[in-house]
Amino acid sequence: MSRPTARGRSRLRDLPLLLWLTAAIVIAVVHRWLPDANWLMLHLVLLGAVTHSIMVWSFHFTQTLLHAPASEQQARLHTRRLGLVTAGTAAVLIGVPTALWPLTLVGGSAVAVAVGWHGLVLWRLLRSALPARFQISVRYYLWAAGCLVVGAGFGVALAWGWDDPWQARLLVAHALTNLLGWVGLTVTGTLLTLWPTMLRTQLDPTAERRTRQALPLLAGAVGLSAGGALAGLTWLSAVGVVGYLGALGLWGVGLWRPARTTKAWEFAPASVACALGWLFIGLGWAGWLLATAPDWQTVRETFVWPATALAAGFGVQVVTGALSYLLPSVLGGGPSVVRAGATWFNKAGLVRLIAINGGLALWLLPSPSWVKVTGSMLALLGAAAFLPLMVRGLRASISARKQVPAQAAVAAAERDDAAPRPPAAHVVRPSIFTAGQFIAGLTAIVTAVVVGVGVDPAAAGFGGGAAAAAQVAPSGRVVRVEVTVKDMSYVPNSVQVGVGDRLVVNLVNTGTTTHDLVIGAVRTPRLAPGAGAELDAGVIGASVDGFCSVVGHRQMGMVFQVIVGGRSSTTTPADDGMDGMNHDEPAPSPHSTATPADVVDPVLAPLTDEREHHLTLTVTEVPLEVAPGVWQRRWTYNGRPVGPTLHGRVGDVFVITLVNDGSMGHSIDFHAGSLAPDRPMRTIEPGKRLTYRFTATRAGIWMYHCSTMPMSAHIAAGMTGAVVIEPDGLPAVDRSYLLVQSEVYLQNRAADAASATEVNADTAVTAQADHVVFNGVANGYDTATLSARVGERVRFWVLDAGPNRPASFHIVGAQFDTVYREGGYELKRGRDPFGGRGGGAQALGLQPAQGGFVETVFDEAGRYPFVTHVMADAERGAHGYVQVSA
Repeated sequence: MSRPTARGRSRLRDLPLLLWLTAAIVIAVVHRWLPDANWLMLHLVLLGAVTHSIMVWSFHFTQTLLHAPASEQQARLHTRRLGLVTAGTAAVLIGVPTALWPLTLVGGSAVAVAVGWHGLVLWRLLRSALPARFQISVRYYLWAAGCLVVGAGFGVALAWGWDDPWQARLLVAHALTNLLGWVGLTVTGTLLTLWPTMLRTQLDPTAERRTRQALPLLAGAVGLSAGGALAGLTWLSAVGVVGYLGALGLWGVGLWRPARTTKAWEFAPASVACALGWLFIGLGWAGWLLATAPDWQTVRETFVWPATALAAGFGVQVVTGALSYLLPSVLGGGPSVVRAGATWFNKAGLVRLIAINGGLALWLLPSPSWVKVTGSMLALLGAAAFLPLMVRGLRASISARKQVPAQAAVAAAERDDAAPRPPAAHVVRPSIFTAGQFIAGLTAIVTAVVVGVGVDPAAAGFGGGAAAAAQVAPSGRVVRVEVTVKDMSYVPNSVQVGVGDRLVVNLVNTGTTTHDLVIGAVRTPRLAPGAGAELDAGVIGASVDGFCSVVGHRQMGMVFQVIVGGRSSTTTPADDGMDGMNHDEPAPSPHSTATPADVVDPVLAPLTDEREHHLTLTVTEVPLEVAPGVWQRRWTYNGRPVGPTLHGRVGDVFVITLVNDGSMGHSIDFHAGSLAPDRPMRTIEPGKRLTYRFTATRAGIWMYHCSTMPMSAHIAAGMTGAVVIEPDGLPAVDRSYLLVQSEVYLQNRAADAASATEVNADTAVTAQADHVVFNGVANGYDTATLSARVGERVRFWVLDAGPNRPASFHIVGAQFDTVYREGGYELKRGRDPFGGRGGGAQALGLQPAQGGFVETVFDEAGRYPFVTHVMADAERGAHGYVQVSA
């Protein structure tokens, strides 16, 4: 905010603070869909809003303390510095997320120049001023400006991109120099006089002396903590942080005594007091992480948490609290102007403080994932309420100030009146600490917890799980299993135990982001990449789903199946890709878990010389696993997750015998044939059969399916398959695979064949699938991977069997030089239909009942995920891997 004067305000200088805080709120709302959202939120608050406020108010306080009002030229130059720091901040906020380092360099340099210029101006004012009380505050501002210049250099260097440990060292040096130096020193220097002023009480007699004594200690601690980070000594950096906390304790005695004599009844001092609490919490947290971290990679991955506590808890609240007092106070016009503005700034003050601090605590504490979400949204709403209240408060103060001349005239007339007047009434300042506000704030916190638990009760330990099912006698056996996190899955993703066995899981996060594991009422802590923990799930009495409680991770496939039945399992190596069974013992039922044996072989068998193909398709209704540990009673052709593939040439004759061994009417419809549907596609009752004869007259990959109504249910239940009719002259390839994408709609998540239920016909018509699968099993090819070798040409035939959802077949890390869709080439070995060369494709897009193929050559060995790029469906199970060897 700009420094108000008797002649008015510069609204242009008010805008940056509003814009930075508004942008931070918007990013907080949409952060799940933005890369680098956490970084953006931190820097919108600290580099944007807090830095702008420091520039404005340190200049204002320096002029006030030194009795050196700004000239018109100084005011213009100050506005230019604010413009420069705003432009530089914008450049940094664009340059870092977009990896445009030159733009980041320009922006960081602009910020450093603006703040360095600002510090030089303050130094000149101090040099030229007469001796005055509280000059020590200006010296704090000078040290703070120097820290920002150095910290900006660290930030620009950090954006260049370094490998650990330098990335982590620069991160810590940058964060501590700016947080402890630029922000921390400015706040401590300002609160020497601002704190008792906000409390409307006298300054502690020792406050100025303690503030002088603390400055060299605070500045030295900043240097020690940043220097320790650059030297690669986490312990030395931790010593610096602890030293800073000690110096804050020395300085804070001067604030404690005024607070004891006059309580912080208004929002402004109460907000600042909460901010100081988070300052101690955040610094203590940072010091503990630095002291206990085993390496710099761990520091880099976990330092965001204390930084968030400092940004949201300290940075936001100290700015909003200070401005709630300063904005109406410096307009001038007397107590009536201040009261008019303060009335708005105090609106629902205690409710907002409880929402901000309680919500932030819910987010930072190890609470269930959805409680973290609701808590963070509550804190966001509490903080965001400041913006409209600030606008209304300023309008009220400005309106009251305009009335001051008229009030002064009335007062002068009353002074001329000889009649006696009653004494002036004592002004009682309202308190935000009322029972109503306290109850409303606590109700908001409780509501956030209840809603978060209600969204996912299992994550909070309610609604079943191992503990609820384990009312059985212990068997005395302990099953230990090593589980690792890779990508968005557990490896292995299931374990089999006996009834009454005790399960102990040793979880190691080898992924790239934070994960945990919840089984029943017990859970691991949130684990950073590289970290591990042991989870004792206790005695297991029934099958249960474990999962990652981080929002969205469970939906992306992070489920760990604990399957009760048969003999208990023992540990297998975590990297063997198997299911955690003891392979020295007899294997359990082949349908106990979705192991590679349960997944359809995707290899497309080569053509034979046969020109007339005979096949019997027997309809059966059998329980099958549609996802690891999830069973459904499927309606099938020949008892498999997807019907047999027919493979031929144009002109081939297909003679199909359909036998209905099910419990209801079924039928079959071959898209590969062209004939009247009346008789061959009719529904036949159980025990009946029919013969379906057609000639393949056109090339392509064609769908066949049951056409009995409701067709959506019959197709979704598994009654579908593919007919591949090769086009003439189709070049040979090294490998050829066939993938049929379809959908699964569940009535329940049955954990075994006995409890499996049939397709949910109601949800099948809504297209809200529980799973989207390749060849009938969700994530089946995550373990039963497809294979290829470097340099081989691989063809992928893909059919979207639906019944409802489109497909967009994509291989991560690969490009297609051949695309054949719905009977024609869109691209053939890099040449398009118009003769252009060198083209490529990234996805094969298909609607339900459409198909085609793509080809690629893998240039490097590795593990290549293939998905439908309808990402919600990939996360529902349309996902697998191609393992490419050298």
